Amino acid sequence: MAAVLDSVRAFFAQNAFTIDMENPGDVVARENLLDRTMGPGRRRKSSETLRRNRVPAEGLALVARDPDGHVIGTVRLWNVEAGVSRYGAPVPALLLGPLAVDDGHEGKGIGGALMRAAIGEAKTRGHGAVLLVGDAPYYERFGFFGEKAAHLVMPGPFERSRFLALELKENWLQGAAGMLTATGRKLMQAPMKRAA
Repeated sequence: MAAVLDSVRAFFAQNAFTIDMENPGDVVARENLLDRTMGPGRRRKSSETLRRNRVPAEGLALVARDPDGHVIGTVRLWNVEAGVSRYGAPVPALLLGPLAVDDGHEGKGIGGALMRAAIGEAKTRGHGAVLLVGDAPYYERFGFFGEKAAHLVMPGPFERSRFLALELKENWLQGAAGMLTATGRKLMQAPMKRAA
């Protein structure tokens, strides 16, 4: 991970931002950024159903920081099963999202840098495929296309033309069909205190 992040940092140094692992101190800034950029309906999306009460995939929660260390971009990937294979076995994959960049920092290559870092790290960690719901013209430049997700569905309403996949391992999604389901680690919840 350090090598990937160092190369991204060096490449984008002239743009005055860095890509880093998200840490617990970034939660409030990340959530505020997502609220601003995605709007109030962001928690009602089908993708959110798969993320709710889950922890992102190990090592795959990234942020972009300005020179002062403020969070100006975010991307996270989540463990899912992409239906089943033609043999009936679950197909492990990742769900990407949301990807967001602060409006005041758009056009600086931050979103692209976050995508390249996330895809590179997912590949390094041995994952086979990444799925997302997003604008095809933007995500196609990273290798995401609808054909690979043609026989998969989201748990709830989604736009078929925006459901895209990238295979990190050749033919990983070949024959995969069915609904995406969450498989990642669940959030630890504090035990409820009993009334005395």
